[in-house]
Formats: sequence, structure tokens, C-alpha cells
Amino acid sequence: METLKIGETKITWLNGGCTNLDGGAMFGVVPKPLWSKKYPANELNQIELRTDPILIQKNGLNLLIDSGIGCGKLTDKQLRNYGVTEQSSLEESLMSLGLTVSDIDKIIMTHMHFDHACGLTKWVNDELQPVFPQTPIITSTIEWNEMRTPNIRSKNTYWQENWMAIEHQVTTFEDVVTITDGITMYHTGGHSNGHSIVVIEDGDEVAIHMADIMPTHAHYHPLWVLAYDNYPMKSIEMKQKWLKYGESHQAWYLFYHDAKLRAVKWNKEGTIIDKLKREG
Repeated sequence: METLKIGETKITWLNGGCTNLDGGAMFGVVPKPLWSKKYPANELNQIELRTDPILIQKNGLNLLIDSGIGCGKLTDKQLRNYGVTEQSSLEESLMSLGLTVSDIDKIIMTHMHFDHACGLTKWVNDELQPVFPQTPIITSTIEWNEMRTPNIRSKNTYWQENWMAIEHQVTTFEDVVTITDGITMYHTGGHSNGHSIVVIEDGDEVAIHMADIMPTHAHYHPLWVLAYDNYPMKSIEMKQKWLKYGESHQAWYLFYHDAKLRAVKWNKEGTIIDKLKREG
């Protein structure tokens, strides 16, 4: 598993599974000859997308960003449609670090789409139960409300199987919330109306997890947004804002979906000046 240090903060990528989704959908109106140079597609025009939760260890806390696609949660049809080549081994990843689900102090949900939230619950004796039964789960109020009452479009990704068993664990926030000193969650909207990002600060060092308003390093350009985005102009606005912030702080950018790179630093010209590659 890959790790990155931000000051005294340790960041580790766990194994949350892998999907392969349509490249055109992932890059919206950007022509394939452009995006495929930065993120190649397979013969089905799909691109590989990890769904790997990010463990942050700071101030004596174990914090988890998102939860992967779970294991045994998807039907055969869903496995095929979402191009799943690997299901989650999140609990095994934690065990390899000497941790269990009971050691996770808080779960930070950037949003509650199925590929981020399936790992919150699991089937036990034909009943859905929390994977992290004692852990508070934090997401934006807007996201949590839509999760439970999705609209005609969002019901395809907000599933009751991912929230009914954990609703007693959820706490929400409006615009910004401090998770612990140096870790802050900001509501951005864009990809979903309730979408949020996570900013990690330790000393003079900064890392930003943009979640699905910048799911891979190939989405660096502000206009390269997803067809899945419900509010693309908001995604563009927030990308511009947080890229500018990151440039002024020489920030790392962390990725949940990128199959090639775990983290990247760009200079003001948009050139990658440092990176952490995904192993394997």
C-alpha cells in the first residue's frame, strides 16, 4: 500500500476495489483524442478507476475518506455494467496495518454515490449491517438528504442498501466542518449537490482531496468535468478555486479513483513536478 507524509500526518491508500467506466462519460464533452492521451481506454472505451479509501492518521486519530465498492454488495449485472474487476478488501487492508474497523475514529464521506458508499454496509445472514458499527460518519446535510430521497436521476447511484443500516451513525454539516485540527471538510457541490472535498494541513504542508470534481490527474484542466456531474459549472468553479489555493500552498492533490497516480503536485504552468505512483 502506498503512503504519503504531510508533515507528521500519514496518508495510506487502502484496497476498495476497481471499476471500469465509459471514458466518454468520465470526460464529458472533451474529445477522446485529447483525453485518451492522458488516460488511455480499453477496447470497450472504458477507463480503469480505483475506488480506494484513503486512511489519514493524524492527532492520534484514524480517519477514513470514503469506503470503496464493498464486497458482495453488487449483483452480477451491476458487476458487469460497472466493469468491476476487483471487489473491496478494505478490512484486510486495515489488518495488514495492524488495525480493525473498530480502530477507525471517523469516516469522512465526500459524497454518497454507490462507488464511494457501498463499503459502509455488508450482508450478514441476509441482513445488511454496518461495516464500522461504532464509527461516526460525516457528510454534508445536502448529500445526506438526497441520499435518502433521490431524484429521478440520482436514484441510480443513491441506494438505500448503503444508508439504512448506518443512518444512526451519520452526522452532517452545512458549509465547512473541522474533523480534527488540520483536517477540514468543505461543501463544494458540483459532482453532486452535496459533494465535499477534504483539505489536510500540517505545518507548512498541504494536501487537497478534490474527490469527484477531480477524480484523476487527467482531470486537472478546469473544463474537463464528468458527464456524471449534476452541476458541471459548479464543478468548474470549485476546481478553479481550489487549484488556485493549491498553487499558492504548493499542495499535493490526492486521488480516490486514479489507477495510475495516488497523488500529484503541479506547478503554476500545470506541469507535474512531483507524484506518488500506484504500485501494481
